[in-house]
Amino acid sequence: MKGNLIIISSPSGGGKGTLIKEVLKTVPNIGYSVSFTTRKMRNGEADGRDYFFVSHREFENLIEAGELLEYATVHGNFYGTSLKRVKAETDLERDIILEIDVQGAEEIRAKVPEAVSIFILPPSYRVLERRLTARATEKQEDLKVRLRNSSGEVRRFTEFEYVVINDDVARATADLQTIILAERLKRIRQTGVIQDILDSFDVSVLNTFGE
Repeated sequence: MKGNLIIISSPSGGGKGTLIKEVLKTVPNIGYSVSFTTRKMRNGEADGRDYFFVSHREFENLIEAGELLEYATVHGNFYGTSLKRVKAETDLERDIILEIDVQGAEEIRAKVPEAVSIFILPPSYRVLERRLTARATEKQEDLKVRLRNSSGEVRRFTEFEYVVINDDVARATADLQTIILAERLKRIRQTGVIQDILDSFDVSVLNTFGE
């Protein structure tokens, strides 16, 4: 049984990063895929923890080498997911979270139909605007672009299996945890374990009642 690939998307300021950090603290056997990006590092960020910050040339080399599971241009910068990291985690039977935009999520779903897709929806435009303004990580023009793009992004929630409304961090985190843990219990994801149990019954019955 392989680990689950979990796609989490939202518009900028939707709070997906905060919720993911909380889930990583409390849900066992789960990892996080650090994406590559060509955007500049923000205050408080660290290379290799928040993103792998690379040049446009380096990003193009990753594409040419086939090292990206998906990539997209978002707000004028490239973002991409490491194929090697995702495969390594899921092969170890660990779930892995991909924090990606709606374009990347669409590409992942096409390549990995069994991926679990979750959209984080802010409670309103005003709340989203307030969050983006409060974090003060973008120039005014960049902030306007993100807010303008958010209108189209939120309407793509219908492309996702689950929607978590992030109006309260504690409740939204609990909802996200519930989805991840429930997905592990789906019958189709436990085929191998279930078969082992059934085989044990066959062997025991034969030993007990067999000729």
